[in-house]
Amino acid sequence: MKTLKLTLLTLLVAIVFSCQETTSEEKVVSEPITEIQNDIEKVEPPHWWIGFKNQSLQLLVKHPNIGKATPKMSYQGVSIIKVHKADSPNYLFLDLEISETAKAGQFNIKFQQEDGSELIQTYELKSREKPAEDYVGFDSSDAIYLITPDRFANANPQNDSVEGLLQQGIDRTDNYARHGGDIQGITNHLDYIEDLGFTAVWPCPLLINDMPSGSYHGYAMTDFYKVDPRFGTLDDYRKLADDLRSRNMKLIMDQVANHCGLEHWWMKDLPFKDWVNYQDLYEENIDNWDWKVTKTSNHRRTTNQDPYASQIDHREMSDGWFVSSMPDLNQRNPFMANYIIQNSIWWVETLGLGGIRQDTYPYPDKIFMSHWAGAIMTEYPNFSIVGEEWSYNPLLIGYWQEGHENKDQYDSNLKSTMDFAMQKHIVDALNEEESWDKGLVKMYEGLANDFAYKSPKDIMAFLDNHDKSRVFTEFNGDVANTKMALSYLLMMPRIPQIYYGTEILMDDFDNPGDHGLIRTDFPGGWEGDTVNAFSGEGLTAAQKDMQVYLKHILNYRKNSKAIHNGKTMHFAPENGVYVLARILDNETIVHIINKNENPLELDLDRFEALGLNGKSLKNIISDEIIIWDTSIKIANKGSVILTTKSN
Repeated sequence: MKTLKLTLLTLLVAIVFSCQETTSEEKVVSEPITEIQNDIEKVEPPHWWIGFKNQSLQLLVKHPNIGKATPKMSYQGVSIIKVHKADSPNYLFLDLEISETAKAGQFNIKFQQEDGSELIQTYELKSREKPAEDYVGFDSSDAIYLITPDRFANANPQNDSVEGLLQQGIDRTDNYARHGGDIQGITNHLDYIEDLGFTAVWPCPLLINDMPSGSYHGYAMTDFYKVDPRFGTLDDYRKLADDLRSRNMKLIMDQVANHCGLEHWWMKDLPFKDWVNYQDLYEENIDNWDWKVTKTSNHRRTTNQDPYASQIDHREMSDGWFVSSMPDLNQRNPFMANYIIQNSIWWVETLGLGGIRQDTYPYPDKIFMSHWAGAIMTEYPNFSIVGEEWSYNPLLIGYWQEGHENKDQYDSNLKSTMDFAMQKHIVDALNEEESWDKGLVKMYEGLANDFAYKSPKDIMAFLDNHDKSRVFTEFNGDVANTKMALSYLLMMPRIPQIYYGTEILMDDFDNPGDHGLIRTDFPGGWEGDTVNAFSGEGLTAAQKDMQVYLKHILNYRKNSKAIHNGKTMHFAPENGVYVLARILDNETIVHIINKNENPLELDLDRFEALGLNGKSLKNIISDEIIIWDTSIKIANKGSVILTTKSN
């Protein structure tokens, strides 16, 4: 009897579970895809992935009168949660939920129109290529090479001019025209970049800027999902990323959340009345829009922190357009906010990025920027983002770094900020005559400001970039000062960034600070160049020497745990000499900056705390071995870099 009851109970449980499984399967039956259909003008993101922590996806759908259509779909694990109409009848926004059970594959979204007809769009969910934890960002072990792509190397002249775009042709005699550099030009010269000792490459934006003029720099995007065809294709971009990864190097993408280009496709048909800031003003003056009409930013970035800032000052800073050709995006619009966040994640996943550099970081809505960075770092916990804060005030630099104890409780979720303050300290320190409050003390006190930072080694330091005068120009052509600045940059507790051409003393002497000149063509990047910095042909002795100098330091730095994560100790400058040390375990590096023109003998008693008495140290440039005793002789103005490592 007990056996019979047990048998009946087992049978009943089996039937119940069988019914439950059948019911579950019958809830959603995926419709087979017989052919891919693309009836809709635009759907963004163009595809997505399974397996994100955030299971929500918002699709922007753009098509004539799509706002009157009713969307539906049938794909297991994916459902439409909500449909949003826009102010323009030509948009719909679809909130999808992608559950953990969703599989990679294609499915159709059907849009039933009022007349009963259907438009069909095939959408794809992809499998992710690697776990989220494997997206490792840049850190203090890296050295970053910044490139203006249009001015680096033209590997494919066939894409110099693309039919249908507003700006045609190239003109290398015009500093503000396109010159023809492209993605393949960077990829073709990765041997050169790697050999110098760099571990990461940051190209200025490579997305399309279909603007009538000044489109070469890349910061006026007209489609956030499209590579500029004059730079190449998405496959070219992906190949650059893959080739860098194969060398254990990282690709950093330059992104812009603050603005787009005036010729962006949505500016012809804005989805909402508040898609961009000062939209009413723009639409009222669309036929005579120029800098005179534009409400531009007041650039008072301190309104983000200033407890006394007036509301109008803050609004004019955040909402004002950067320039008349760059509409200011309104991140307070929730659909715009989702769009920007999803676009960033789409590129991280598509390219397998090793980091993001976010342009004009303090200009967008700062609450949104915290959500943006937080959304990315939640999905990719080992990733890195650096934000551009063009300020010489360490208080502002520190404010934007994650974990900083701000009085307003603001946390940016931003791992890294840019150290404009240190850039100025270094230039001033080496240009000024030595006195109690001038010269090397500027550099020394600048580094002392690290007490204000949550994590100094995660801040990105630099000497020049695509917006600032070339450092060789700032040092008035003084090679020794340039070398001292670069060696200090590479020894500090920072993430160093060096601008392309600094290694060959490129300058902007003819018109200091001119953006077109700062972004000069790299010699050897164009067929017929008489000087080739990649091969060394035609370079001066000073240029070749600087290449070798940087190569020695960068390649030593690449394997130096003391520089990456070591303790920092420095000694107040005396008699035109400043000493900085980095220490970890058995590795000590001593960096000596000497501004004296004449030879000197440096008394070492003052540096007893370094614990180097009687030890052998090697000069990483000359390989000369010295014994740290009572004094060392320094023959010339410049840097001496000594290490206890024997190899």
